[in-house]
Amino acid sequence: MTWSARQYTQFEDERTRPVRDLVGAIPTQAATRVIDIGCGPANSTEVLAARFPAAEAIGLDSDPDMIAAARKRLPALRFDLGDITGWQDEGPYDAILANAVLQWVPDHATLLPSLIRKLAPGGSLAVQMPDNLNEAPHLLMREVALEGPWAAKLAAAADARTPLASERWYYELLKPLCTRVDIWRTIYQHPLAGGAAAVVEWFKGSGLRPFLAPLDDAERAEYLRRYEAALAKAMPALPDGTVLLPFPRVFIVATR
Repeated sequence: MTWSARQYTQFEDERTRPVRDLVGAIPTQAATRVIDIGCGPANSTEVLAARFPAAEAIGLDSDPDMIAAARKRLPALRFDLGDITGWQDEGPYDAILANAVLQWVPDHATLLPSLIRKLAPGGSLAVQMPDNLNEAPHLLMREVALEGPWAAKLAAAADARTPLASERWYYELLKPLCTRVDIWRTIYQHPLAGGAAAVVEWFKGSGLRPFLAPLDDAERAEYLRRYEAALAKAMPALPDGTVLLPFPRVFIVATR
């Protein structure tokens, strides 16, 4: 299951807004070393580097296309190809940013404490995760997958995402390890020109990937046709053709 930097950055302004909100909430003032894990095409790394201009800023991502795009975007910075679950660097880091990536990584009970241990004293782990599995776009992804002739191929597609625990669960996990834990949830309302087709394009760069990857070209086209039709009924466009995409996200800033 590969990523496409071009597809992902099609809605860059909307995708970057949450990371600006997240990085702006990091209480750490001075930093010498910061990292963006799951950096994608480096739109989030750019925000992190601007927040800490005196620090060495590094990006890490498991997808070669994303790393290539990141290196092209920010050639002065270091970007490493690697998986978060196998990341052995012990740090210490003054800030670790994980923007819209940990929902793809399992076992948060082990993962998040391990990231806290990579922080310097006073350093912060800043996490943002989409919390939209029960929103119409994701419900319909699963519905179209189950009802089509491709049901057997897509039986495991919904398992690619890690369902989020409650905010209380994350707080109770992190507070014994930290001096401060700040958790909040925001629902962004993204106006997308182009109706249901625009929603399809948005999720082709993220949530649809595990549903489309197992299909052949003809199946993929039919799946997307059915998905767009279902979206058009569930999320009717405004008179000017704009559709409002609700997008809940959970934010965590945990300071060691």
